[in-house]
This record gives sequence, structure tokens and C-alpha cells, in this order.
Amino acid sequence: MIVGMLLVYTGLPFVAPVLKKAGLDGLAQAIYQPYKFVCHTYAFRSFFLFGEQVVYARGQGEGEFERATGINPLTPTGLFEARDFQGNERVGYKVALCQRDIAIYLSMAINGMIFAGVRRRASRPIPWLLFVLIGLLPIGIDGFSQLLSQPPLAILPFRESNWALRVLTGALFGTSVAWLVFPLIEASFAAETRAAQLMQKADT
Repeated sequence: MIVGMLLVYTGLPFVAPVLKKAGLDGLAQAIYQPYKFVCHTYAFRSFFLFGEQVVYARGQGEGEFERATGINPLTPTGLFEARDFQGNERVGYKVALCQRDIAIYLSMAINGMIFAGVRRRASRPIPWLLFVLIGLLPIGIDGFSQLLSQPPLAILPFRESNWALRVLTGALFGTSVAWLVFPLIEASFAAETRAAQLMQKADT
């Protein structure tokens, strides 16, 4: 059930640009708008379908995204415009979830399916230290180095990550979360089952 929900959650954002391309904007907005509550949805950190490129990276006012859209995300209004920008016929249409989030939730779903196949032999969660080193550290370095190098903070030299690093760090985080959480859920269900069996025996 959890894996199914994760697959739906990561699949729907790809339906939005398909609907947009088909001219079904009302249905597309029914997907785009709710995802804005759970993701920044910046277009320069999202995938695009049906356009000249799959990604449009931003720079310091002169990146691919700025040239393709005329939006400068380093300005206060430009950042909001980049969040709301959904695409057009030339650049394509934005997937409704950012690159990193897609990697996180899709990797959780994939590893959930793997865990379901091997759970009898892999019932213990990964150690917390491994979770920190593999899951938290890479995504933290990549994300916070961006945050601290751009307005309104900009206390480090400007840095913008790229789609490959976002996907990699997101996948590492999602994978480590899956191998931490799914064994714990499995152990919880097993404990409840044993408790129910003991109560049933006590009643008889």
C-alpha cells in the first residue's frame, strides 16, 4: 500500500505536463496547484516534457533558464515567477514535482518493492550512522550549499547544483530512508501479529 501511494505520488506530476500539452489546462492545474504545497516547484530545478530540453539550469542571471524564459530567479519577483512557470510550446511543460523530490520518492518506492522481496532476509534497519553518512550528508551538503550561496542569504560564493546531483543525492536519501523505515514497519506489524496471536491463545 505504501509503495503504491509513493508510485502514484511520483507519477501524477508527469501527468500534469501531458495534460497541459493536450490543452486540458484545468485538469493539469488540479495536479500542479496541490503539489505547490509540498514542493518549491521551481522550474529551473524541474524536468520538462515536450520541449527543446529536459532541464533548464539557472546561472547568476545568465543561465539556460533565464535565456529560455526571460525570468531572473535571483530577483525577489523572479523567484515567484520561476515557481509559477509551467512552460510553453517551445520550452515544454514542467513536471509538477522537482528533480530531487522525484528521486527521493521514486527511490523509496523502488526500494520498498525490493524490500518486499527480501524482507525475510533483511528484517533489520540500516544503522543510524550509515543513514546519516549516505542519506543525510550528501543531500545536506548539496542543498545547504545552494541555500547559503543565494539571496537572501548569499554568505557563500554563488552555487547552483545540477539535475544529476539532485537526482543522485535524492536517490541516496530515499534509498536510506526506505531501508530504515520499511524494516521498522515490518517489525511493528510482526510484533502486533505476535501480540494478537498470544491474546488469542490466552482466550482459548
